[in-house]
Amino acid sequence: MEPFQKKIVLASQSPRRKELLQMAGLQFEVRPVDVEESYPPTLPAAEVAAYLAEKKARAARHLVQPGEILLTADSIVALEEEIFGKPIDVADAKCILQKLSGKTHQVYTGVCLWTPEKKRVFTGIAHVHFGVLSQEEIDYYIQHFQPFDKAGAYAIQEWIGLCKVERIEGTYSNIMGLPMELVYSELNAF
Repeated sequence: MEPFQKKIVLASQSPRRKELLQMAGLQFEVRPVDVEESYPPTLPAAEVAAYLAEKKARAARHLVQPGEILLTADSIVALEEEIFGKPIDVADAKCILQKLSGKTHQVYTGVCLWTPEKKRVFTGIAHVHFGVLSQEEIDYYIQHFQPFDKAGAYAIQEWIGLCKVERIEGTYSNIMGLPMELVYSELNAF
């Protein structure tokens, strides 16, 4: 069976999401849109990524032509309801990684699929078990990998994911930025 063949419009500049869609063999075009990633402060962590994905879809609907499906997504990292977005500087990245060190956190990736006739919003979740990170390891990672464009100040496909993640419950692609098994299933149900 061939992969889903309808044209997808990815409203994201994320190189990781683009890479995942390419690896899955899906036809897509990137048409990014800038959206402020704000959300109600009372929203539970498990709902934030889906809220942001839907917010991005509302802002990008005008980019979609008839016969295309809009795909928007957002990922957040959470530890006991504390949400970690992209670090603003080195000090923030160090603080985030120190908090995640030796603990299990969640990566929520919200996805919105939209056409003028239909909308579907869903969330992938993965539990990531970090080993203990020494201050030297944190400094090394930040210096060599510059994780300032990544939620939670890390990328699973880089050094920290390879050397300090003890195990994951959920999918690797979800942690990278798109829960591909859910996306594929939902696209086919569309």
